[in-house]
Amino acid sequence: MTPADPKDQKAPEDMRCGIVALIGAPNAGKSTLVNQLVGAKVSIVTHKVQTTRGRIRGILVDGNSQIILADTPGIFAPRRRLDRAMVDAAWTSAGDADVIALIVDAPKGIDEDVERILRRLPDAGANSILILNKVDRMTKEPLLSLAQEITDRATFDATFMISALNGSGVKDLRAYLAAAVPLGHWLYPEDELSDAPLRFLAAEITREKLYLRLHQELPYASTVETTEWKKLRSGDVRIEQTIFVERDSQRQIVLGKGGRTIKQIGQDARKEIAEIIETNVHLFLFVKVREHWGDDPERYREMGLDYPK
Repeated sequence: MTPADPKDQKAPEDMRCGIVALIGAPNAGKSTLVNQLVGAKVSIVTHKVQTTRGRIRGILVDGNSQIILADTPGIFAPRRRLDRAMVDAAWTSAGDADVIALIVDAPKGIDEDVERILRRLPDAGANSILILNKVDRMTKEPLLSLAQEITDRATFDATFMISALNGSGVKDLRAYLAAAVPLGHWLYPEDELSDAPLRFLAAEITREKLYLRLHQELPYASTVETTEWKKLRSGDVRIEQTIFVERDSQRQIVLGKGGRTIKQIGQDARKEIAEIIETNVHLFLFVKVREHWGDDPERYREMGLDYPK
């Protein structure tokens, strides 16, 4: 997306703008919180761990403040090249941020992934806040005990207890972030909700529908790319996307008997893409086998990730 023209903005002394990196273990609720703060869907959400792969940025305006939210991949112990690329992306975003927001799944508490983050957090450099998420699933005493245990291990400027799903506590968090980002010109137009290209967001939506429908059946090694985006004379948009899997057996799972599974995935994705871009969408999905795509640098560039050597 094109950054805003400074000529169209208020004077720097009247406005704030900064990056807030949301980091945490897989499934801590980072993407749900980004969508809740922005007030629109800019990051996909599924029950499958490591759904977020690249660095998705949601953009919200609160008064004179523009807050750029970096939704990062979950941080965990990497085993594969793709894992390393995602964890590296998360820490890179943290290093570039004005504020780091550590999101912890409160019912899970301090697991190995959270321990790993707490050990490295002091090296990130930015001011940090703690966000305990899913607090609606806990009683008060264990929640306060968890907050104390975490803040004893690392220094935080503030602690928030929220439910990203129902929005509880999010208003106070938003107000804090608006005051915490530094003074400066806005980087994006006021009505911009994300810096992700529509082609990328459309592919992410299809990947979300793929995961939701085949959560247990489809292995982690699958990805979606938008290969064509064409505006038709009627005003409709024609989109072609390719779903890459690693084996033919996975291709058959995605297609389903008589093509029924891929048809349903396409219908669900088309509907949501059309709602976002506010026009009719003709979506065509193709499934291709590309063995070891996780070792292909081009796939990493498509996902907005650096290729780890």
